[in-house]
Amino acid sequence: MKLTPFLASLSAILMTVVAGENPGSAPPVPRFSISYMDRSVDPSKDFYQYADGNWVKHNPVPPDKSRWASFGELAERNWHLIHEILDDASASPSQAAPRQVGDFFASAMDTNTIERLGFKPIQGDLERVEKAQTTPDLFALLADFHEGGVEGFFAPGFGPDAKNSSIYAFHLRQAGLSLPDRDYYLKSSFASVREKYREHISKMFTLLGENPADAASHASLVLELETALANASRSRVELRDPDKNYNKLQTAELLANHPEIPWAAYFSALGLRTAPAEKSAASSRPGQIDVPYEIVGQPEFFKAVGKLLQEHPISDWKVYLRWHLLHNSAPFLHRAVEDEHFAFFGKVLSGQEEQEPRWKRAAKVIDRSIGEALGQLYVEKYFPPDAKRQMNELVENLKAVFQEHLNKLDWMTEPTRAKALVKFARFTQKIGYPDKFRDYSKLEIRRDDYLGNVRRAEVFETRREMVRLGQPVDKTEWHMTPETVNAYFNPLQNEIVFPAGILQPPFFDITMDDAVNYGGIGAVIGHEITHGYDDQGRKYDADGNLHDWWSEADAKAFEERAQKVVNEYDAFEPLPGLHVNGKLTLGENIADLGGVTIAYDALQRALAKDPSKRKKIDGFTPEQRFFISFAQIWRTNTREAEARRLVTVDPHSPGRFRAVGPLVNLQSFFDAFGIRPPAPMWRPPGERARIW
Repeated sequence: MKLTPFLASLSAILMTVVAGENPGSAPPVPRFSISYMDRSVDPSKDFYQYADGNWVKHNPVPPDKSRWASFGELAERNWHLIHEILDDASASPSQAAPRQVGDFFASAMDTNTIERLGFKPIQGDLERVEKAQTTPDLFALLADFHEGGVEGFFAPGFGPDAKNSSIYAFHLRQAGLSLPDRDYYLKSSFASVREKYREHISKMFTLLGENPADAASHASLVLELETALANASRSRVELRDPDKNYNKLQTAELLANHPEIPWAAYFSALGLRTAPAEKSAASSRPGQIDVPYEIVGQPEFFKAVGKLLQEHPISDWKVYLRWHLLHNSAPFLHRAVEDEHFAFFGKVLSGQEEQEPRWKRAAKVIDRSIGEALGQLYVEKYFPPDAKRQMNELVENLKAVFQEHLNKLDWMTEPTRAKALVKFARFTQKIGYPDKFRDYSKLEIRRDDYLGNVRRAEVFETRREMVRLGQPVDKTEWHMTPETVNAYFNPLQNEIVFPAGILQPPFFDITMDDAVNYGGIGAVIGHEITHGYDDQGRKYDADGNLHDWWSEADAKAFEERAQKVVNEYDAFEPLPGLHVNGKLTLGENIADLGGVTIAYDALQRALAKDPSKRKKIDGFTPEQRFFISFAQIWRTNTREAEARRLVTVDPHSPGRFRAVGPLVNLQSFFDAFGIRPPAPMWRPPGERARIW
């Protein structure tokens, strides 16, 4: 099939997404534009500034954002389209799903009721914390909190077993921190942030009714306990190793290894059974679900939790748990609490000057809580069914190019290549939206109970996942909502997923030529395909199991090439003295490199099939427009505090380095713009990374 005619066909299908049926006050479509370029800059000296300089200059970060980028521009427009859906659903619900969506939105927008209630929505839970007398009491309460989305101590989860990906298992992993990462507690560079965090906790406890002296003392205690948990936590880089973070324990082993933690009280309150029991009809009821084993991410962390439980009295942990309840609830409570929450977690941590409009904050909560109910309304209005078929065809074309690369790799031996091709043959994709939307009919949503709606939605999802323990994995399930402006690769199911939300400009644009679209959506598709073979994805086999299928020589060859990517990104410096973490961002950087490589080759195939397309537009060749388009999808402005936060926690590199980092490894890029040594953008062949 020819790629070029296909792109035109998909363009027509997606017109309703791009234009919107009635966007009202929605922002303009964020298309590719040569007006974004700063053509006074030599592309051989600073290609990011050349491709994006005028956009960067004229698009400062809005006061209600911590960064502003192409993704943000599209998401902003998308939220306005969603706002219409929410307004309509709230005003005149006619079906079960729209009624839940509309009632949820109405509850979030009813600020009079929220102000009148004050702390009443959490008063019952505060009293339960106060009444706890023993550690088992506290952990029974912790289980209820976890079920309702309140974090503390550690995090439970229900998902596929990485070494038997066909069934669901129970996971336990490190958690319990309120700041973005353990580094915020441990590094001297965040000392001022820690002091402001202490002040914030004190202010929040004061709002709750504590006297200033007690509030200050309790704030220091919370920081002390969370710092202890941070000391026991693995780094973000360590958490990227799937082998080291897979530790399967029989339930009896878990109890024996960590006897200080009252697992029986915790499991029972969560609705799980720690001891083996005969199967019966009762085993499917809440409280009667057997858990034969657990996958513990970080065993040493749980050792530390047990030790801390012995070292601190229960009164300390009651303060800690009360803080996490207050912290988690703050965005859904009255204005004084919500404003103080934003003052620290928005202004201090991210540099955001103002909160987003309330309707938008509410829309994001609904997206997280009952996203597929909202998504069903979204795709009905903005994503015609035939678009799924057309997009599947485009993905197949990009996959064909990637398979050619697998067949031609000169550094991989034949036995490993054969297994790589078997994995690729089982590779699948999901486009737009699920074939069957999630059923929320048993979830109670009330128009006068915003926080209650959030909690009940969390409980609904936890129980939906929990009852599947030991059961076959549902491979039709999605882990992003249809309205999401993003995409993902799922190694446990060997699949790529593209929600409807991302299939809009600047990623795909009906008004643009093939070069621009391949530099956008083509590179995104290639990126997600490559994730199946990045430093993490390559460790999963054709069935999605964590299994070493590589020869020792091939693994070494891969790691040598990956190290070049690490070295390249380690050198990038978004702020003076602040460097990108090449190991933390390695997977995304490999995917960016593979994505742009595959998309470029796919464009060349399309141009070869239809030579009439090989012409200059706006004075640029197709190759030049391809690379400019790729750089423009990463146009970004970021506040300093947010930049520091992202470098600490984000596995993605900053936008300006995503725009150029992959390109300096490609001879085709240098040829397109006539870049030769000793130009600053030039990278010697021996230093270039080429993996897939």
